[in-house]
Amino acid sequence: MVRSAKVIALDGEVLHTAVAQRLRTLIVEGALAPGERLAERDLARRLHVSRTPLREALKLLTAEGLVEHLPNRGAQVAQLSEDDVAHAFEVMAALEGLSGELACARITDEEVAEIRALHFEMRAHHARGDLSGYYRINAAIHRAINRAARNPVLTETYDRINARLQAFRFRSNFDADKWNAAVREHEAMLHALARRDGAKLRSILIEHLNHKRDVVLAQLRNPSPRSRGEGGAPRRVRAETPPRIDAQPNG
Repeated sequence: MVRSAKVIALDGEVLHTAVAQRLRTLIVEGALAPGERLAERDLARRLHVSRTPLREALKLLTAEGLVEHLPNRGAQVAQLSEDDVAHAFEVMAALEGLSGELACARITDEEVAEIRALHFEMRAHHARGDLSGYYRINAAIHRAINRAARNPVLTETYDRINARLQAFRFRSNFDADKWNAAVREHEAMLHALARRDGAKLRSILIEHLNHKRDVVLAQLRNPSPRSRGEGGAPRRVRAETPPRIDAQPNG
């Protein structure tokens, strides 16, 4: 006898939040390209949801700056100019740097251990050439450092600016050499965090974001099919041997 699978009903708030997360992923990973029109009927069919939670999800993404509404055109994936991107990365680098500096002063040993665990999970995705999995954990690491700063005003501003840059930060790893370099920068971040070296971590994070900015601006000036979101994941990269991470901070 085959037993039927249990169907779990989601309330409206949970459903539209889940729909927003799915749309966010599609935008970040390029499945929905900048400037692409978001027709409700087509999206509802694609995501297997009704139009009510879809509309609520689009409102959330509009507030984040990922979706924009144009007269006589409806909703579309937001487009940023080259200047918009450069300015946003400039602010984001400062926010990341401040997050790192404050985190070093306020983070607990348990939180450092959690970030270290995320780091090794991120490296595993990198070794498999799994950019989607890598980026999900990568974003969680940056978010954890920001939360460890324990400054709600900083977090609110960080989340708002970062939401607009997620797709660009994702695509900055399409080049395997740049991806490997980003992982090495994360190794250095973890060293500085473990040692509670706020000045060093601030410097590394600002440099890390500036490298992302430079790659993204180069992609905007000379777009390839992949950087426009028309390709798949980057080619498989060879995993590099990770250096030793200090198990305990040095104070």
